[in-house]
Amino acid sequence: MIALEGPSAMSVRRLAREVGASTSAVYTHFGGMPELRRAIRREGFARLADHLDGVESTDDPAADLTTLGVAYCTNALANPHLYRVMFMEAPIDPTDAQTGWETFERLIGAVQRCIDAGRFPRCPDSLHGAAQMWTMTHGVISVVLTGMIDIAQAQRLLVDMSTSLFIGLGDTRDRAELSISRGQPS
Repeated sequence: MIALEGPSAMSVRRLAREVGASTSAVYTHFGGMPELRRAIRREGFARLADHLDGVESTDDPAADLTTLGVAYCTNALANPHLYRVMFMEAPIDPTDAQTGWETFERLIGAVQRCIDAGRFPRCPDSLHGAAQMWTMTHGVISVVLTGMIDIAQAQRLLVDMSTSLFIGLGDTRDRAELSISRGQPS
């Protein structure tokens, strides 16, 4: 239902009807709508983790960071309604934040590799750099999902903003541009 119609299509009554169960079955398994939405967010983060886990490490950590960004975008665009449930539907409580944190740690690790390789000497720490990368990418995806820009515009924006971010963190323009091009899908 969420994949086809969006988060607003979900109700306990409709879910029960669609799966051929009673509403009490939904409450028995999930306790209520908030817990059901939490389970949906967990599934969303599991799918995101699968996309991120598909990124192999190379000898170019900045290209790998770019590829992680591409994997994040691919997942968001393949599952736009699920992405909205994960990040845009309601404030995330500490339990949901922990689930999301586990996927965010992959990004922190990728930024740390860039710092360790001397690519981001002005980055205060890997958490700071990862937060910049994530909020940049999340912002562009959010604008795509609202229909304000298309995917081609988003890709150009992300390349330009990634280049600026990498340079701001201390990379050279030439190295940043080369790594970003290596990290893009062929």
